[in-house]
Amino acid sequence: MNLEAPAIEVRDLRVDYGNFIAVDDLSLTVPRGEVFGLVGPNGAGKTSTFKVLTTLMQPTYGEVVLNGVDIFEDLETARRIIGYMPDLAPVPSDLKVGEFLEFHAAAYGLGNRTERRERVAECLEEVAMTPQRDKWCKELSRGQTQRVVLAKTLLHRPTVLILDEPASGLDPLARRDLRNVLRRLAKTGSTVFVSSHILSELAEMCTSLCVMNRGRLLASGDVDQVRQQLGSTERTLTATALDRHEEAAAWLEGRAGVHSLRVEQPRIIFGFNGTDEAQADLMTGLIAMGIRMRAFEEKRSSFEDILVEVAESNRQLS
Repeated sequence: MNLEAPAIEVRDLRVDYGNFIAVDDLSLTVPRGEVFGLVGPNGAGKTSTFKVLTTLMQPTYGEVVLNGVDIFEDLETARRIIGYMPDLAPVPSDLKVGEFLEFHAAAYGLGNRTERRERVAECLEEVAMTPQRDKWCKELSRGQTQRVVLAKTLLHRPTVLILDEPASGLDPLARRDLRNVLRRLAKTGSTVFVSSHILSELAEMCTSLCVMNRGRLLASGDVDQVRQQLGSTERTLTATALDRHEEAAAWLEGRAGVHSLRVEQPRIIFGFNGTDEAQADLMTGLIAMGIRMRAFEEKRSSFEDILVEVAESNRQLS
C-alpha cells in the first residue's frame, strides 16, 4: 500500500453486458481525504462501476488502483482497504445491534472478544448509535439501520469507503447526520466514494463529485467546476436599483447574454447565460452610468434541473 498514491485511480474502465456498454472507458482520480460523489440518472453506469471497485465483478478491461494497490493483482490486500455499503443493505431481525456488529467483527478476525466489543463500541460511537446497542435490529428506523450498516462497514478500519446510495429513503435530519459522519471520516484520513441519483444531495455532502451518463464521465471536480463543465451557465439575475429603472433596463437589454428581461420596480429581472466576468461587467456598467444599485443577485439552475437535462438527453439518445 502506497501512502503517497491517490485513494482511487480508475483508468480506461469498460464494462460490457453482451452488446450493451454499461461503463465506457471511465477514467478518474480521487485524492485521499475526499468525500467524492458519483451522480447520474438510472442506467448511467454507477452500480457497475461500484461493483468493479468493490471487487465484486471483473470489467471487460481497465485498471483500478486503491492506495497504490491494483485490485486485480492483489485482491486480498484490496479487500482490506475497502469498506463497502450497498444500497438498502439488510440487517437480521433476530439479532440485537451489538450482536450483529460483533458477529461481523469476528468474521473480520478482529482480535479477541474483548477487543471486538471495544471496536464495536467505537464504531457505534462514530455513527451516534451507542444508545441503540441493545436494541433489536427489527426495531430500528430506516435512518438508524443505515447508520448501523455504516458502523459495520467501518469495523475493519478501511481507508476507502464505497457507499451506494447511503442516503436513500432518509429524512432530512437523518441525511444531515449521515453527512456529518462522512465528513468526520474524511477528516481522519479516510476517503469516501458515494453514489446518488440526487445531485443536490451530493453537492451538500461531498467535497468534489463527478457526473456520469450512459456509461461515460461528463464532468468532474468541485460543484462550480461540474456546473461549468456541464455547460450550465444559465442563471437568473435581479438588479435592484433606487432610480432610473427604465434607463438601466434599456442598457441591459443591449448586452450579450441578456434575455427575457422584465422590470418590476425597483427590480430588473432577466436571464443571463454569459461568463462570471461578463456578469461582473454588467454590474460595473450600471454603476458607471451613475445608477444607484442596492443589490445585484443571481439564482443559478438547481442541480436537480441539471440532472434532469442529463436524463432527458439520455432518453432522446435511447
